[in-house]
Amino acid sequence: MKKKVLSLVLAGCLVLGGLVACSSKEDAGQETNAAEVQDSESQETQEKTEEKTDDTKEAETEEEAALDGEEVKLLVAAAASLEYSFKDELIPMFQEKYPNITVEGTYDSSGKLQTQIEEGLEADVFVSAAMKQMNELSESGLVDQDSVVELLENKIVLIVPAASDSTLSSFEDIANVEGNIALGDPESVPVGQYSQEALTNLNLWDSLNESGKISLGTNVTEVLQWVANGSADAGIVYATDAAQSEDVKIVAEAPEGSLEKKVIYPMGIVAATKNQEAAKLFEDFLASDEALAVFENYGFTPNK
Repeated sequence: MKKKVLSLVLAGCLVLGGLVACSSKEDAGQETNAAEVQDSESQETQEKTEEKTDDTKEAETEEEAALDGEEVKLLVAAAASLEYSFKDELIPMFQEKYPNITVEGTYDSSGKLQTQIEEGLEADVFVSAAMKQMNELSESGLVDQDSVVELLENKIVLIVPAASDSTLSSFEDIANVEGNIALGDPESVPVGQYSQEALTNLNLWDSLNESGKISLGTNVTEVLQWVANGSADAGIVYATDAAQSEDVKIVAEAPEGSLEKKVIYPMGIVAATKNQEAAKLFEDFLASDEALAVFENYGFTPNK
């Protein structure tokens, strides 16, 4: 009987020991799995951090390449109303920052520049005075759509010669001008398209167009010059151009509601550029706070 009891006790101990051992193994296995998961998560986090570090290093490397690499020449096709701000300040500022990148500008009406790009002008960056030309180029694949930025806002204004004794006081008074009226050609010049839109919405376009008084300029600079030298008694230009000339005076801005949309200046990288990185650096620079401050000095408003 004692032997039988002893046998049962021993058997029970063996079973209990086995259960404890199994439990210990399960606990150990769970700890191992938890450690493995933690290690895996830690490794994944480290890999992501390394990826970010690599991206940062790559960006830094690109900038270093722009600074220390081979000489690069960029051609910027820009609306005529941007010529003074680009030539006098912005391009010199950019070249001081990136000495190995030489920037040249070609300035004309946005419509003419669009045509030139369509015909193969080897421009790297396009800065338009209206969305129309930029949209058409990006839709046809000639400008990288992802690179397009709506950068600036401008206004259109009615001007007269500074020495004039004109009594015009509002945009609508353009109907009372007896002599020549200078406007941009609506066929290709954005300021002319804006002018036609505003005058149409003010119910003035048809009568003025039929009067024979309108002289159409090939770009906004030509329109400004005609008024400044007295060849025209009045004209419509961008506020920024009028502000740069002492030979004209502003009568009024286009009335609220006369334009359906704001006068926006977009910029974009030409798809065929061979200088993608340098073109991107120039775009980034134009959108920087220091460049926008310069634009504001010339009468533009950052489109933020």
